[in-house]
Amino acid sequence: MPKHVAVLYGGWSAERQVSVATGQACAKALEEKGYRVTPIDVQPDIATVLSATAPEVVFNALHGRFGEDGTIQGLLEVLRIPYTHSGVLASALAMQKDRAKIVMAAAGVPVPHGVVVNRLEAARAHVLPAPYVIKPVSEGSSVGVIIVREERSHPPQELLREDWAFGEKILVESYVAGRELTCAVMGDRALGVIDIRPATGVFYDYDAKYAKGGSIHILPAEIKPNIYQKVQELALTAHQALGCRGISRADFRYDDTPGGTGELVVLEVNTQPGMTETSLVPELAAHAGYSFGELVQWMVEDATCNR
Repeated sequence: MPKHVAVLYGGWSAERQVSVATGQACAKALEEKGYRVTPIDVQPDIATVLSATAPEVVFNALHGRFGEDGTIQGLLEVLRIPYTHSGVLASALAMQKDRAKIVMAAAGVPVPHGVVVNRLEAARAHVLPAPYVIKPVSEGSSVGVIIVREERSHPPQELLREDWAFGEKILVESYVAGRELTCAVMGDRALGVIDIRPATGVFYDYDAKYAKGGSIHILPAEIKPNIYQKVQELALTAHQALGCRGISRADFRYDDTPGGTGELVVLEVNTQPGMTETSLVPELAAHAGYSFGELVQWMVEDATCNR
């Protein structure tokens, strides 16, 4: 009998759309690998649905709140269903960017200078010298991110909108010029390094991440070998410091601009990185010799409880 895998996708976070794409791609690949697959668009009755479905493994293709913050992981622990990706603590910690930075910094991972403030405070006055970046404390996929440039005399008034959906506390960080780099970890191995360049504009935003042609991926990144190796080392250190399991992806900024600082910092670790046709992890895995099907198969066979 083929192993029965439930693929959880969708949900109700701000990242529902990309989760649907991730879930569909992974379910198709798992079916092609011979697994018995039950795709489940997650709703609040997910505990009842899982109990009735009785899968042997859950492939977690959720993104954002509930799916990525330790909540669904805790439910799967209670139900004793082995699952992919990181466990309760690592998922919750990595999702809280400010707390994750404290843990990473303690492990020797360089992170950008930042402060956590109320969004109304950040709308009244610049809380850091421009340029700086405003981001929700617990969202992914660049959702809600605002870059404040030097020429911007007033702080962003978007923060005052009544329909602001990203929480009252925000993280404000110094902007690091230069390259956007990313590196995935697979088990205890750091994969390659991609240099991400938005096709238009200067910011790797939601559209650049997920729209076809939204970004240009240079793999392997055209950086000095010692910097390439350092990125890999830091990605693995951050993965281990946060207690991640399975697949994770660390995002970096590297200032190699003319006259720049040479600064290399980790922005965040993604415990549920996207697995769509434009996603970075499948590209990095392919560079390491894993087809998309082999990658998702590895993730299913790696699944456990007590992660």
